[in-house]
Amino acid sequence: MTIDLYTLKALPTYDNPFPLAKSPLIQCLTNTVTVESVANALLYVGAAPVMADQAAEMEVFFNQNDGALINIGSLSPEKIRNILLAARTAEETDTPFVLDLVGVSASPLRNDLAQEISTSAPDVIKGNLSEMRTFCGLGSTGRGVDAGADDQSEAALVELGQAMQEWVSDHAGTTLLATGPVDVVADASGIYYLKNGVDNLGRFTGTGDIVGALITALLGAGQPVLDAVILAVSYFNLCGEKADATTRGLADFRQATLNNLSLLLADDEWLTGIKGGQL
Repeated sequence: MTIDLYTLKALPTYDNPFPLAKSPLIQCLTNTVTVESVANALLYVGAAPVMADQAAEMEVFFNQNDGALINIGSLSPEKIRNILLAARTAEETDTPFVLDLVGVSASPLRNDLAQEISTSAPDVIKGNLSEMRTFCGLGSTGRGVDAGADDQSEAALVELGQAMQEWVSDHAGTTLLATGPVDVVADASGIYYLKNGVDNLGRFTGTGDIVGALITALLGAGQPVLDAVILAVSYFNLCGEKADATTRGLADFRQATLNNLSLLLADDEWLTGIKGGQL
């Protein structure tokens, strides 16, 4: 089996989700490395971030927020307790939430935590290709928080897509996203492969965290789950493509990519640049 745009079923035609129907309040339990980037990315697309992760405030903020992002990149015993409380509260309050599998390939503790959080029925679980392989029970060549090269081969992508579909068949209501040079999405309707982006998006920290935040923002604004996933990851990748064409050096590329978050959304033309399809 090959992953070829010409053999995939075409994606539907999407309406531009921007400007957001409202300014959704997105509660972020995220890591200490990228917290500022995540907060600003949400602001750039018209959402409102709140970086609240204390147990004493959980009920208060879940009574206000429109969605929650749970990122397991920075952990401590207290943070783990708060993350589990947030996941349970999201389920109890029927709040859309996204789980980001940061580092599960490197640490059994993180994978065990992710598996426990998944019992609270996240709307979306995302990670890079290696993280998603580990989460779905496949072997992985990931190192630290980075995906391994072998996990990006076409055979590995096909294997992962099948494993993701098997997982969602047993976990109704959750959509999986694995990010990389080719993004893999699976929900009850099937497997999708997306092919936007540039290599430099893997060369500055926080890109996956931002994608998780964008998905949560679209969910908080009322987008259907599968649409939110495909539109968010494609939009961010297209911001990177545009930046790559006009910059030199990684610092300039990073700044231009983030800048494009607030620039491309006004033009419906970005939707025509989405590459991918359904298997």
